[in-house]
Amino acid sequence: MKLLFLSDNFPPEVNAPANRTYEHCKEWVKDGVDVTVITCAPNFPKGKVFVGYKNKLYQTENIDGIKVIRVWSYIIANEGFVKRILDYISFAVMAFFAGLFVKTDLIVATSPQFFTAVAGRMLSFLKKKKWVFEVRDLWPESIIAVGAMKRNRAIRFFEWLEKRLYLSADHIIVVTDTFKKKIIARGIDKAKISIFKNGANLELFKPQGKKIELEEKLKLQNKTVFAYIGTHGMAHGLSFILDSIKPLETTHPHLAFLFIGDGAEKKNLLKQAEDLKLQNAVFVDSVGKKEVVDYLSLMDVALVNLRKSDTFLTVIPSKIFEAAAMEKPILLGLEGETKGIIENYNAGVCFRPEDQNSFYEAIRTITIKEKYQASLEGTKLLLKDFDRSKIAKKMLQCLREVQSGASVQSNDEIVIKNKSA
Repeated sequence: MKLLFLSDNFPPEVNAPANRTYEHCKEWVKDGVDVTVITCAPNFPKGKVFVGYKNKLYQTENIDGIKVIRVWSYIIANEGFVKRILDYISFAVMAFFAGLFVKTDLIVATSPQFFTAVAGRMLSFLKKKKWVFEVRDLWPESIIAVGAMKRNRAIRFFEWLEKRLYLSADHIIVVTDTFKKKIIARGIDKAKISIFKNGANLELFKPQGKKIELEEKLKLQNKTVFAYIGTHGMAHGLSFILDSIKPLETTHPHLAFLFIGDGAEKKNLLKQAEDLKLQNAVFVDSVGKKEVVDYLSLMDVALVNLRKSDTFLTVIPSKIFEAAAMEKPILLGLEGETKGIIENYNAGVCFRPEDQNSFYEAIRTITIKEKYQASLEGTKLLLKDFDRSKIAKKMLQCLREVQSGASVQSNDEIVIKNKSA
């Protein structure tokens, strides 16, 4: 089977969309699929093209057997709504034209931003091939949730376009149970939707001892380290975390908080930390995919946080699976589906988003030796159900069924049982 995959994020970028697309495509190549990915020059999240690349009209490379086509796009940092829309649209247009010259049996287009899906739909129409819409984010709902835009005519147009894409897709793949429920509520046939959640690359993420030289470099010796690794964006509520950890300098001097990554809010967060004169926070810029493992080794607890919003009840951050693969308990500032996973596998402790008292209580609980050890065991149980290579194989079976016109077998979501019982 020849597969054309459209994604505006791909390695060497290290965000969740890039990792998911790469790791799935790599597994499909192993199974004999001819995979071509159309993406742009790597630049996320700073909006600066990575060393060794140029923002050229058209360039190609091969990554682990995956044929990668990189097209020109209007590149901007991950900030500013209007400029980001121009970024999204420019990539969609260029991906569409590049896709016209790629032979394929099936087209897959992935969000978060759905202009990529528009390109997939148009290619499907002109090439007379089936297409699959992979929904990694309920856009434009998510941009309203972070306050980037209020509901207006533009948003209503995007919502109309969103539903048209759902209707036109030959199949829809979502990453959470709640996404499926919400799309069904929009009037889409549930039989048309399959769930393939995120997971962890168990070949890359493995338990290991702390990197002593890195620990010394960051002055984290003899500290209990809580680490947030990922995009520092409007959705992630890290300003709340900084405000909350200031009093802990006095009450819990052995705790340290490590923030690794970049994003739209990074400058503001650095300024906030400076204004607060924080002594227990360490900031590090984004690091390469393999280096991430070294930084993950430093943390005793993985911190995963999002702003308080009903929209985020539907998401499952992929970083919980990577932390679990490293056998790191999770301190989760998120409710909804993700909270259900953490609690049912007993893989960490949850707190109410943007609630300081709940945050402090969660820190107290997870640092109790017995609870910490129990959470370590919970992470091992979690990974048995969220091995990304296994998920990729199941997703490929679904794609083959779509391409062949066969009835897609029911893909019931993983039933979360109470693993701690």
